[in-house]
Amino acid sequence: MRAPTSMTVGKVPQVTIVFWILKVAATTLGETGGDAVSMSLDLGYLLASGIFLAIFVVAVVAQVRAARFHPWLYWSTIVATTTVGTTVADFADRSLGIGYAGGSSLLLALVLASLAAWYRALGSVSIHHIVTPRAEWFYWITIMFSQTLGTALGDWTADDAGLGYFGSAMVFGGLLAAIAIVYSMTRVSRTLVFWMAFVLTRPLGAALGDFLDKPLDDGGLALSRYTATVVLLAFMAICIWLLPQRPAETRN
Repeated sequence: MRAPTSMTVGKVPQVTIVFWILKVAATTLGETGGDAVSMSLDLGYLLASGIFLAIFVVAVVAQVRAARFHPWLYWSTIVATTTVGTTVADFADRSLGIGYAGGSSLLLALVLASLAAWYRALGSVSIHHIVTPRAEWFYWITIMFSQTLGTALGDWTADDAGLGYFGSAMVFGGLLAAIAIVYSMTRVSRTLVFWMAFVLTRPLGAALGDFLDKPLDDGGLALSRYTATVVLLAFMAICIWLLPQRPAETRN
């Protein structure tokens, strides 16, 4: 007879509508915040990437060492992944000359390789099995790759594919809506649906962020990157403060 699965609580939030609202806000913030540091402050993509990568490592170490789920710490770490993802993708696509298509292909391979290594090492890539520091590190490395992929993918559809920032946002928003329908009407793997949605929210955020701060001639609204970043930070803070979040149950 199979032993019952023991349930505990983890250090990542339960996936609810609040989770996805905060995820899209964080990815949009990552675009405006990353561009504010690398472009508006004129630090360049490489230096900005080094700064955000250091912040990312510190945040992940704090998250892994935490004894329980802390919403402020978790979402700060997510924001760190989005900002480093923005500047690293821009550095690879523009400074190294890989291009948006090449960068997207390379980063997709890294996301898949990270998921494959995680599954091979621990037997599951579900958030319900993140019960060890090793699983947490796999989780955050995969997220960082996915955020970087999303930046490159959003830029590719907006620029190279000619959809523009608003058009690109509509495409990725439509894909996410389709995933939501599949989730509600079928029994397809919840883990697969989660990671597909998680990856696609990043290019949606990238397109929305660019739509907010890029010049009017380029199809944007020409808002200040600093203003957009502060407004998004305030929005996230209000959501975290007012909307309750519970840690996801984990299965040992």
